[in-house]
Amino acid sequence: MRYEWVKDFCGAITVCSPDGTIVEMNEKACRTFEKDGGSRLIGKNVLDCHPEPARTKLRELLDDQKSNIYTIEKAGVKKLIYQVPWYQDGRYGGMVELSIEIPSEMPHFIRKG
Repeated sequence: MRYEWVKDFCGAITVCSPDGTIVEMNEKACRTFEKDGGSRLIGKNVLDCHPEPARTKLRELLDDQKSNIYTIEKAGVKKLIYQVPWYQDGRYGGMVELSIEIPSEMPHFIRKG
């Protein structure tokens, strides 16, 4: 990891290249995906980690450089999944996924401009 704060960030961060190769995972991501290989997933293709139809959806996100943002709940834990393209010096670098635990009920505020 380039920045130390990312290593121990409370959410799982997984970064892949345009072809889907996992290039970085923080400690939380390694723990989250431990049963699938944890840090050994670095260098593997993220597409191989997903069943259909998620694999096709992710392939489209990688190809089209699009974002995908949603919430999930598993084993009583609700998470925000934030999958977005990343860029370096204006060049497409691939996708980054943030997976952050959120409360089951969250306040929502509408702020005036």
